[in-house]
Amino acid sequence: MKDLFEHLLILRSPGIGPVAYNKLLNQFGSVGAVLDSMRPSDGLRDSVMREIDMADKMNIKFICDTDADYPPALRRVKNHPPVLTVRGNVETLRGESVAMVGTRHATAVGMEFVANMAMSFAEHNICVVSGMAIGTDSAAHIGALRAIGNVNTIAVLAGGVDYIWPTENESLYYEILERGAVISDMPIGFVPKGTNFVQRNRLIAGIGEKLILSEADLKSGSMKTAEFAWEYGRQIYAVPSHPADSRGAGPNSLIRSGQAILCQGVSDFFNKRIVAEKDVKKTESENEILDKIGTVPLSESVLAEIVGKTIPEIKRELVILELQGLIEKQDTGYVKL
Repeated sequence: MKDLFEHLLILRSPGIGPVAYNKLLNQFGSVGAVLDSMRPSDGLRDSVMREIDMADKMNIKFICDTDADYPPALRRVKNHPPVLTVRGNVETLRGESVAMVGTRHATAVGMEFVANMAMSFAEHNICVVSGMAIGTDSAAHIGALRAIGNVNTIAVLAGGVDYIWPTENESLYYEILERGAVISDMPIGFVPKGTNFVQRNRLIAGIGEKLILSEADLKSGSMKTAEFAWEYGRQIYAVPSHPADSRGAGPNSLIRSGQAILCQGVSDFFNKRIVAEKDVKKTESENEILDKIGTVPLSESVLAEIVGKTIPEIKRELVILELQGLIEKQDTGYVKL
């Protein structure tokens, strides 16, 4: 408890990030000596104690880079965050992992491609890491959650681990908590700003031992993540897209420059050929829901009542059907395409 408190006192001081933290440790030789030189205020001490108390109440854990649960690939990155906050199953951070990123404005075909790959990785006990944004990130997490078992996906947030953003992904956030982990290097309760998403992208690239880039504009956060992955010596795979689509500019440019390997599917990573889920018969539950949706929008509550299930029970099927391009979510409910 004392060690954590002292680490956080340094990290929560204004202007102190991983780089400054390491410089101070190298200069003064120990955490205690750094604190003696900084003389943190009573206000800062109170703030750190409140954060630790809040973490205890919300079952949020602090993971230091000396702990066994700290992501192994991230530990090898220079100036990695000394402390992470984790909500969910900390065991998720220990194993092999792959980062999957792309645009928030992904096509239905692109999202389903990503979701199928993510499910295959999870089935092979490889954790899928992404940023919980709408579009490609959501497809990666949802795909991993299709696989049986836990510890199969990590959501890296730009704000505190208790700050759900975007709000559209609230149900996904809680499903990830149940079966994976949500992590951040920001304080609990922290509301992110634009620059924090760049740091979030650094973490995604650092945690993943490989990076897969799907649809992405040339100047985008996903391309920044690929830059970080390249800097860290990660193997990068890019999913090609049509040259006329701006979302193909990012991955196509990396393939052309030789920075990324052409990614054609899970067969690039596993010996056995895995059939895409879109070629597999939909589950009975998905078919039942699809049969009830027409051209008139139906809300989740109405659909749940029609099929005799709870809203949480049908949410996952609705997302899968949406990713497959079979239905569309509108303001007042779902319609069949």
